[in-house]
Amino acid sequence: MRQRHIKNLDEKLKDYENQLISNPLEQKGCWREAFREPLFHEDRKALGEEELKSRPLYAEVGCGKGQFITTLSALHPENLYLAIEGQGSVGFYALRKARAAECENIRFILQYVHDARDFFEKGEIDGLYLNFSDPWPKPRHEKRRLTSPRMLGEFASVVKPGGFIEFKTDNDDLFAYSEEQFKANPLMSVDFLSHDLHKDLPEDQIVTTEYEDKFSARGKNIHFIRVRILDPLESKGGSAL
Repeated sequence: MRQRHIKNLDEKLKDYENQLISNPLEQKGCWREAFREPLFHEDRKALGEEELKSRPLYAEVGCGKGQFITTLSALHPENLYLAIEGQGSVGFYALRKARAAECENIRFILQYVHDARDFFEKGEIDGLYLNFSDPWPKPRHEKRRLTSPRMLGEFASVVKPGGFIEFKTDNDDLFAYSEEQFKANPLMSVDFLSHDLHKDLPEDQIVTTEYEDKFSARGKNIHFIRVRILDPLESKGGSAL
């Protein structure tokens, strides 16, 4: 979907510098440090080393306008969240939303993820959300899909064993492709799968995106899969990779 141009975007983003990670490659291996200082409440104490280590760290790749990640952060203030969005004009709205809600536990990366291992150390994050990713429907663009074998291999590396990846889409063909890739990955075990998420789960158990609300209201079914990351020694086939 083509996004509306935002005039003077770079200048406007400067107002959100405290929420943005401008050098994500340099944060590799020490992401929790980015959450040490409070963003909006000066009366709050900085988080100590032990508290930072104890807090789970999750990432959403393709956060869109931020409804999902800001809702999740409000529900779980004990967690730390990274919102990643390659389109600055879209991420700008997510930044505004998080600031309006005074979300202390979200930091933003306005860059595309070409290789997750460039951003994160092995097993550095506890879980990963992939919501309504670009389907890249043409066969020659398969490698660009976030659920391609290469990308899933990278994600499986940076999510710790016992952690999870959740994937949602309204695109039937993309989900059929993605389901096959998840099940084929030796480091992934399917915990839950639905071809009609809003029918299979109560609404109060679903955190939605703006896009999801729009298409669910039209009666479009939403596909969902949650996989658990296995330790290489527990991988399918029983041998280390």
